[in-house]
Amino acid sequence: MTDLREDPRFKGIEPFDGKVWLSSPSMHGDEQRWVDEALQTNWVTTAGSNINEVERQIAEYIGMKYAVGLSTGTAALHMATKLAGERLYGQARPNEGTLSGRRVFCSDLTFDATINPVAYEDGEAVFIDTEYDTWNMDPVALERAFEIYPDVRLVVVAHLYGTPCRMREIREICDAHGALIIEDAAESLGAKYRPEDEWRETGALGDYNCISFNGNKIITGSGGGMFITDSKEDADKVRKWSTQSREAAPWYQHEEIGYNYRMSNVIAGVIRGQIPYLREHIEQKKAIYERYKKGLADLPVMMNPFDRENSEPNFWLSCLLIDSEALAPQVRGEQEVLWNHEPGKSSPTEILDAIKAFGGEGRPIWKPMHMQPIYRINPFVTVEGNGRGRTNAYIKGSGIDVGADIFRRGLCLPSDNKMTEEQQDRIIEIIHRCFL
Repeated sequence: MTDLREDPRFKGIEPFDGKVWLSSPSMHGDEQRWVDEALQTNWVTTAGSNINEVERQIAEYIGMKYAVGLSTGTAALHMATKLAGERLYGQARPNEGTLSGRRVFCSDLTFDATINPVAYEDGEAVFIDTEYDTWNMDPVALERAFEIYPDVRLVVVAHLYGTPCRMREIREICDAHGALIIEDAAESLGAKYRPEDEWRETGALGDYNCISFNGNKIITGSGGGMFITDSKEDADKVRKWSTQSREAAPWYQHEEIGYNYRMSNVIAGVIRGQIPYLREHIEQKKAIYERYKKGLADLPVMMNPFDRENSEPNFWLSCLLIDSEALAPQVRGEQEVLWNHEPGKSSPTEILDAIKAFGGEGRPIWKPMHMQPIYRINPFVTVEGNGRGRTNAYIKGSGIDVGADIFRRGLCLPSDNKMTEEQQDRIIEIIHRCFL
């Protein structure tokens, strides 16, 4: 493909001096203090004052009683899934998962870390389609799923790109069907939602709650995650499972399957230094979102939406959705994509390629789980009911698939909180030139 910097449409735009990232870590200096303390005191294992303090501070911030520091957000999700399965169906054999032979309703438009723990526990994910208003699980589709699979008792919801789901409606539906909720708040730490009269933090809205400190998150430890709960019994069980399920014996004795999932005190030191800057990072991300929204207002696009009355995102990633009538041709294969420009139109890949040509980093929207090769045989439910096999050679059908449509027309923009206004203005100009 021709270098887009040579395209006449982009004449006069200069490449960035350095990389403008999608979302990179922002270190402030305090992190070094707590990491050094871990090294100097020789507490570099999965115990120490950094872990204790980070667990205390995060639990207090989210408004829950207990937080358990784990190696990753995925580990937290696995522990939550195992707990939920055991509560619903009893303790599993050592060679089986707690969800063996059971279906679980899951957010469809998300990263696969949300979903994979269901498979770890031998369950079958049933993917619930997305709504346009929040890009999260559609409560109407969830209700349809319970009509089709009335025996399901577990729902996994993710807050996409830091935007809260419609948790009030989802909770009402789950309560009506006796189902538990696992809340994946990996991307939404610091986001708020109002389920009733009072605002609550995401990470406090499910029966089992998880957050992440991965390197690109709103605050980071380079890795790490947490399981959040009001149940001391659940917190203690996760602490046990995550340290290889050792029993209280002077030798190594095990009555349950265990995992090496505990957070390192060194990683906890980085997180400890990041926590005081969480609100600052959110404000920076919000300002980026608002500048994009204003700067792109004259184009046939929209920013990733949210429920302004009942939610306040953390604006982790600013995303773009191209209007259907302004979408230029684009064809995606399993690993490659072809696109063609049409005057007055553009496509996610054209915009991403243009941003990349000048030194910026964007990403496609998450590919929905029901479209992933590994999960193509799993059930998928939309507002119409069964979302599989909707097309017919002889009968015209609508085949609604909101997640696939957002994936087709959407992209994640550079959202790094160290990006300058001048750099962001240049990205906005590049996007405008893509529609010439």
